[in-house]
Amino acid sequence: MNRATFGEKIFDIGNVLFLSIMMLATVYPIVYVLFASLSDAGQLMAHNGFLWKPAGFSIEAYENVLRNPMIGKGYANTFFVVAVGLTINILLTSFGSYALSRKSLKYRKPIMMGIVFTMFFNGGLIPLYLTVKGVGLSDSLWALIIPQAVNTFNLILMKTAFEAIPDALEESAKIDGANDFTILFRIILPLSLPVVAVMLLYYGVSHWNSWFYALIFLQERALFPLQLILREILLQGEASSMATGASDMDAAALSATLKYATIIVATVPILCVYPFLQKYFVKGALIGAIKG
Repeated sequence: MNRATFGEKIFDIGNVLFLSIMMLATVYPIVYVLFASLSDAGQLMAHNGFLWKPAGFSIEAYENVLRNPMIGKGYANTFFVVAVGLTINILLTSFGSYALSRKSLKYRKPIMMGIVFTMFFNGGLIPLYLTVKGVGLSDSLWALIIPQAVNTFNLILMKTAFEAIPDALEESAKIDGANDFTILFRIILPLSLPVVAVMLLYYGVSHWNSWFYALIFLQERALFPLQLILREILLQGEASSMATGASDMDAAALSATLKYATIIVATVPILCVYPFLQKYFVKGALIGAIKG
């Protein structure tokens, strides 16, 4: 075995220190929010500086958050958008990627150029709003799903992954009488599970975190997704109204912990899903990003 030189040891130590600092800078804000959400409201207001443990322990903020009926409605709306949206996203992206990855497709290059064009130029927000309103999707959860049905970058990523699968598999399947749907669902997709997992993660996180289009297209509060409810609580002072039965001073203190608790409630589900897809992430992204 070759012994590391002095310079290599210094580099390794510096690399570990740098990555450790980056990890702390990334993780600590989440840890701070978690500890703050579990803190006593009065002690948290009096605390200054870093927070390495809950300032007192209280779950009152979570009790108030979970009593808020809009949180439950927001969860239900978000789960609907994520579940239905992911199904449509994966199906349409798979169909488009499979068609564009076939060398026999006529006008393949012009079609691909037109798709790539949309990555750099679009009509803007006003034409999108008028289109959504014109087709009757305004003030409907479908306005958060249909316009986002296919992402160009994800389409290109999956197309590149499909192109890496040997053509001999498709040819042998066609000799056995398989049609394009059979080839896609029984050969191409099973061999592309890492890429499919990456698509689930990309689309899922996008739907879960989406709030801007909900703000534009939705007027009825009963249809608001979770992130829009979170925005109201954080930016529009809705947290104080959730501190029921408290004096003005106590309500002001409790509203701070309520904001932190709401962030945790809105973030935990997607954090729980990520570890199950993480093992596919690097492999799927590389397969879809490197041709050949």
